[in-house]
Amino acid sequence: MGIEQISEAEAANELMRLAKQIAHHNRLYHANDDPEITDQEFDALVRRNAELEEAFPHLAREDSPSKAVGHEIAASALSKVQHEVRMMSLDNAFDDNELAEFSARVRRFLNLAEDEPVAFTAEDKIDGLSCSLRYESGKLVRAATRGDGQVGEDVTANVRHIADIPQELAGNVPEVFEVRGEVYMSKADFAALNAAQQEAGGKLFANPRNAAAGSLRQKDANVTRERPLKFWAHGWGAASEVLGETQVDVVRMIEGWGLPISPLFKRCETLEEMLQHYRTISEAREQLPYEIDGVVYKVDRLDWQERLGFVAKAPRWAIARKFPAEQAETTLEAIDIQVGRTGKLTPVGRLAPVLVGGVTVTNVTLHNRDEIARLGVRPGDRIVVQRAGDVIPQVVENLTRDVEREPFVFPDACPECGSEAVAEEGEVDVRCTGGLICPAQRTERLKHFVSRGALDIEGLGEKTIDQFFALGWLESPADIFRLKDRQDDILAQEGWKEKSVENLLASVEAKREPDAARLLFGLGIRHVGAVTARDLMKNFHELPTLRVIAQEAHAGDEEAQAALTSIDGIGSAVVGALGDFFHEEHNVQVWEDLLSQVSPPPYVVETKDSAVAGKTVVFTGKLETMSRDEAKAQAERLGAKASGSVSAKTDLLVAGPGAGSKLKKAAELGIEVIDEAGWAEIVAAAG
Repeated sequence: MGIEQISEAEAANELMRLAKQIAHHNRLYHANDDPEITDQEFDALVRRNAELEEAFPHLAREDSPSKAVGHEIAASALSKVQHEVRMMSLDNAFDDNELAEFSARVRRFLNLAEDEPVAFTAEDKIDGLSCSLRYESGKLVRAATRGDGQVGEDVTANVRHIADIPQELAGNVPEVFEVRGEVYMSKADFAALNAAQQEAGGKLFANPRNAAAGSLRQKDANVTRERPLKFWAHGWGAASEVLGETQVDVVRMIEGWGLPISPLFKRCETLEEMLQHYRTISEAREQLPYEIDGVVYKVDRLDWQERLGFVAKAPRWAIARKFPAEQAETTLEAIDIQVGRTGKLTPVGRLAPVLVGGVTVTNVTLHNRDEIARLGVRPGDRIVVQRAGDVIPQVVENLTRDVEREPFVFPDACPECGSEAVAEEGEVDVRCTGGLICPAQRTERLKHFVSRGALDIEGLGEKTIDQFFALGWLESPADIFRLKDRQDDILAQEGWKEKSVENLLASVEAKREPDAARLLFGLGIRHVGAVTARDLMKNFHELPTLRVIAQEAHAGDEEAQAALTSIDGIGSAVVGALGDFFHEEHNVQVWEDLLSQVSPPPYVVETKDSAVAGKTVVFTGKLETMSRDEAKAQAERLGAKASGSVSAKTDLLVAGPGAGSKLKKAAELGIEVIDEAGWAEIVAAAG
C-alpha cells in the first residue's frame, strides 16, 4: 500500500510486524548463517520500514530496525568482543536518482558551493562476512566479526588460517590500527566446497556468503583451515593514528602493508564518474570470480567524513548502490487470497518453483484486484517474475494473457470470517469489514489497542496477547478488563508469578477511565489515527455523541456530515470510515461491550495563549527531550494544531536530528523551521 493511503493504526501495526520480521531475518543471517530470504528481499523490508518511519516518525519503535546493526550475538563457543569503534552498516540506493540525491545531500550538509568539487571512492560491494583485524605494533592480536556492531565474536584463531591476512604488517604502521573488510569465498571455491559436502553427505551452503560465514565462525579453527577463505580490506576502525587525509590515502596505505583491496577500487571526481563506474562494475559482475551485490561509495576527504558523522546505524558519508533484480519465467499455478492484519485482502500467486537471483521462488504477491486485472493473470498463465529492491517478488509480464481462459474473480466476502469485503471509493484495496470479529485481524487489533499510542497498558505485550487469545480469554477489547476474574488462571500459566500477575491487573485497572481520544484511536478504525482521534474528541467531547453523529452521517443526514467535515483535517474518507464502523452490528456490539467496562471522562483540552495559537505545527526528526506524543500534546495545549505532514498550511516545523524530506519541503515552501530547543522556549514562554 502506498504511504499516502495508509492510516496511523495500519502504519503502527506494519512497523510492529516489520520489526519482528527484520529481527528474525537478521538473526538467521548474522547469527545462524542460514537466511530464508535474499538480500534484495531483506532490503525491501528495511526500505519499507524507513518509508513508514519517514511518514510517521512518531510511530518509530524502540526496537526499530533503523537503530540496529547486524544482530545481537547468540550464545556460542566463540567468545564475545567489544568493538572499540562501532562497526556500522550502510544505507542503500537503488537507482541513479537516489545516488544523485545522496551526493546532493552530502553537499547540502557540508554547505558547499555548487562549484566545490566533491570526490568519492567507489568499489564493488563483495557479498561476504564483515571482519575487523586489530594490529598492535604491526602484529595481528585479535580478529572479530561485526555481530550487532557493538559486540562481535572473537575469530582470531580462525583468521590466522586465511592466507590473505598477514600476521604482521610491513612498513610504517601505527601503534594500534584496526583493518576492516570482508571474509569471502570465491565462486569456484564455493562450488568445490558444496560438491565435497554433497559427496560426504554434509550440509550444503546456500551461497558463497553463507559458506564463508559458516567457515569463519567455527569453534574448531582446524575446520576453518580446510576452507578456502579470502579477505579484502575496505576501511578501518580504532586507530592510534590515521596516516592520510583521504579515503584513498589510507586504503592504499593498507594495501601497501600487505592486505588485499578491491581491484575495482577507484576515486571518482564527479557524479557522472560515479554512475559510469557503477555501470562498469555491473557489466563485469558475471565475470568476476566472487559474488558482489552492489557498489559502495564513500566521501574521499576524511575531514568531511568527520563533519558528516553518522545517523542511527550508518555513516552519512557512505552509501551502497544495489544491483537490480534478475528475472525468470514460470507458471502461475493458483491464486490464493490472504487476509492481512488490517483486513486487506491480498492475492498471492502460487508458482511452479523457479530460480531467480540464486533463490527458489514459489510465491509472488499480486497486490490487489486492479493489479490482477492489469496483468490479466489467471491460474495456468506463463509469467515473468523478478526480485526487485522495493517490491519482491513481483510479476512483470503475463506471456499468455491472450490465451482463452476464464478470468479470475476477486471475492466480495472475507475468506476468513465471511464478512463483506469492499473497497472504499477511490481506493484499489479490498478490505474485510469484520474488524474485531475476523480471526485474521483480531489479535493484531488487540495489540494495537494496548499499544503505546492507544491505551498503553503496561505488561500486556504481544506474546501475552497471543497466549491469552489462544486460551480463549481475549477476543475483544472489553475482555482485557475482565482479566481480573482470571487471576488464578493466569497464575497457573507457566512463567507467571504472583507479582507479575498483580502488576498486569493493576495496569489494566488503571485504564478504567481512559483518555477518550486514545480509546478511539485504539479501536483501529480506518483513517482514524491518533491526531484525527484527538481532533474528533476536541469537537464532540464524549464518545456516545460521536457515535450518534457518525451513524446519522452514514444515514445521509447532511447536518451530521457537515458537523464532521467542518473539523479541520476531517474529510469524506474519515466520515465514511466512521459510518461504516458503526453500521456493522458486530462493531456496535464490541463498542457497547467495551463501554460497559470503561468510563472515559469528557475530553477537554485546556489551551493557553501562546506564540503558536491557531497555527499548524509539524514535528520531524528525532526528539531528544520528549516523546512525539508529548510534543503534540504540548502543541494542542498551546492552541496549535499538530499535523503529521508538511503543506502550504503549515506554519512551523520543529526539526530534530535526522529530519529528512519534511525539512526539505519546508525549505521549499519557505516555512519557518526551529529546533527542539526553540520549541522549548515557546512552551516556557507560555507558562
